Amino acid sequence: MLTTTDSVSLTVPLDSAALLRAAAPLTVSVDEAARSRLDRGRRHFHDLRHGDGGEAPAIYGATTGFGALVGYAGRPDEADQCDNTLAHLGAGQGPDLPQEICRAALLLRTWSLAQGFSGVSAEVVDRLAAMFATTFVPAVPRYGSVGASGDLIPLAYATQALRGRGHAYVDGRRMPADAALTAAGLRPLALDGRDALALVNGTSVTTAATALAHDAVRAAHRSLMALTCLLADLLGCDPGFLDEDLLRAYGHTGAIDVGAHMRRTLTGTTPSGTRPLQEPYSIRCSPQLLGAAEDALRYVEGVVAADLTGVSDNPLFFYDDAENGTAESGTAEKGMSGKGTAGKGTSGKGKVVHGGNFFGQPAAFAADLLASVTAQLGNLAERQLDLLMDPARNGGLPPMLATVPGAQHGLQGVQLATTAFVAEIRRAATPAGMQSLPTNLHNQDVVPFGTQAALRSYDMAELLGLLCGSLALGLRQTVHVGARRPTAPECAELLDALIDLIPPVDPDRPLDADVRAAARLLATRELPRQDPPGQGRASGRTPER
Repeated sequence: MLTTTDSVSLTVPLDSAALLRAAAPLTVSVDEAARSRLDRGRRHFHDLRHGDGGEAPAIYGATTGFGALVGYAGRPDEADQCDNTLAHLGAGQGPDLPQEICRAALLLRTWSLAQGFSGVSAEVVDRLAAMFATTFVPAVPRYGSVGASGDLIPLAYATQALRGRGHAYVDGRRMPADAALTAAGLRPLALDGRDALALVNGTSVTTAATALAHDAVRAAHRSLMALTCLLADLLGCDPGFLDEDLLRAYGHTGAIDVGAHMRRTLTGTTPSGTRPLQEPYSIRCSPQLLGAAEDALRYVEGVVAADLTGVSDNPLFFYDDAENGTAESGTAEKGMSGKGTAGKGTSGKGKVVHGGNFFGQPAAFAADLLASVTAQLGNLAERQLDLLMDPARNGGLPPMLATVPGAQHGLQGVQLATTAFVAEIRRAATPAGMQSLPTNLHNQDVVPFGTQAALRSYDMAELLGLLCGSLALGLRQTVHVGARRPTAPECAELLDALIDLIPPVDPDRPLDADVRAAARLLATRELPRQDPPGQGRASGRTPER
């Protein structure tokens, strides 16, 4: 068993940082507050299910069939109803989802269930929490979800693996799920119909993929701010395009904030005086482009934050608060009255509400916006690399940044690859959130395709990271082939980190590993310490030529 250093409380709202840590062994604590909510919600479900205090209401998935077959009775045995829930959903296809998405999705599902509105047993949450302390990861096929009744098919595979059916990973090795549970020191999960439906009837895969994609694009955005500053410094550009008054007149908060950050990064820079009066748009308009991306990323961040702390199950069970006589709802419906609710589902102790919180439209729209941001950030990185390669625009540096053009080819292959990356990103950027297709006998007559939008954005974010790594490699090479050293200390610090990591391209060599190394450096590098103007740190490095 690996030692766990990070922890998540099922009472404290999740944030993206906690979600990202779910890929590694993690301590998930079920505290007394969570256990109290779970016990109360389970008792309320049980009372409703068995008609305590009156006629038992119909409860979707507990007493009925599923989806379009809701008008038919389910299996009378509660444990047998679990199989009724999961077996028909074993229809996924394709390669396995990334393991970090699966772990993050299950962490989200665990947190949602622990809020007490799903009527699941505390045993289910305890066993899920125990899983996170191991390296167990269900094997979940990529294709099959429409993001409407939650991520039914992928979450069904995850649930089946926890029951010892299907396949799973332990320490990165794929094996039958029962063997994986044994290797991880876990017992198969025992469920009834309510537990099983609650595990699959939510948008956890969609939310996890969107959150992880947002985090990766946010890191690329930070990288491109720094790389654009380094590019401007290496070429000797005048930083007037970042003027505070100019950007304040523009009126967009993101551009104002991005400009302020880039001005701090370029503190101490000295223009060469040899550049054109107006730089190409890939430099001159960078605060406007990156600022618009900043505004969009903030919107996506808000959607992700809401989904991380929302309850996306159906149905939900609201129980009376003894102090004020209202149905306690917490995250889901704070303050909604439990009195006087018409129709089935109401009891003297609360109610069961059937609705559509599993409908992943917010994440679909957010992931589609994230895809647009990714595409334009990728365009910027590719165009900046192209500028560096062109002796007509790079201040007279050799073409392709080759030390001996013709005898060597510098970053020519890297540029070809970046063109392919941009083409792939553009092809994938088609919005998914409005491409509804009816299914399930028109029970699901409008669907958001949030899962497709989220997973597509996750893939695109990886390519964007490689584009940033390619640009970073080009900036590192410029100094080797004759560019000046950066004059801004923060830019010099970034360049020195790249020089320490990557040798110059001289002679030619395969550069795929170097691009990946630069991408990793940028993704994990902390933002530079911002010193007050005029007090930046000098590099102290010997200029490289």
